[in-house]
Amino acid sequence: MQTASSYKILVVDDDPDIVELLQYNLAREGYEVTTADNGKKAIDTAAQIKPDVILMDVMMPVMDGIAACRHLREMPDFRQTHIIFLTARSEEFSEVAAFEAGADDFINKPIKPRALLSRLAAFARRDAQQEEEDKVIEAGDLRIDRTSFAVYKGEQKITLPKKEFELLAFLAATPNKVFSREELLNNVWGNDVYVIARTVDVHIRKVREKIGEDNIKTIKGVGYKFNTD
Repeated sequence: MQTASSYKILVVDDDPDIVELLQYNLAREGYEVTTADNGKKAIDTAAQIKPDVILMDVMMPVMDGIAACRHLREMPDFRQTHIIFLTARSEEFSEVAAFEAGADDFINKPIKPRALLSRLAAFARRDAQQEEEDKVIEAGDLRIDRTSFAVYKGEQKITLPKKEFELLAFLAATPNKVFSREELLNNVWGNDVYVIARTVDVHIRKVREKIGEDNIKTIKGVGYKFNTD
């Protein structure tokens, strides 16, 4: 089982002071840390080191963080990688667009090292919990394999990014039970992760695009359920 401090972390920011702060605090906790100063370098470096976690600024030269995140999520090696955006409160960008690109979480600048380390530990706990859950879920016409992070619809294999997979697996584990957006946020993203309720809608739409419209049903004014009726 992988612990938080065994993660390889790629820090991507064009501010050398922030990079130095993160590198010092993460290395002190036993993390293996590599850095890059723009989105393009992040993609190249990630391909070489295969990080478990990517901490990435949004506004950077050459290629911004959202574009880099979208590119990484299209690469099979990084569909399950934790990608956390580092954001300044004054930045104006669409949080929905960032989540659509594949972001798992946001951390506001100025970065508090203790809060960051706590966030990384929460990711490790959820990863460990998933390892202990049922490896295969069969619901309706889908087979969801937690070990390979793959979804099978009949003979067709469907690969989903990490959060889309976790959302589908959570709903399918309790078919026909309705979950509110808040319940889905707490169970899939966790209480200690800053995301908005609209994030659930974005991920549901993207899952439906890949597995079909019939499996996940919207209960108007309440939330969503995995439908086997």
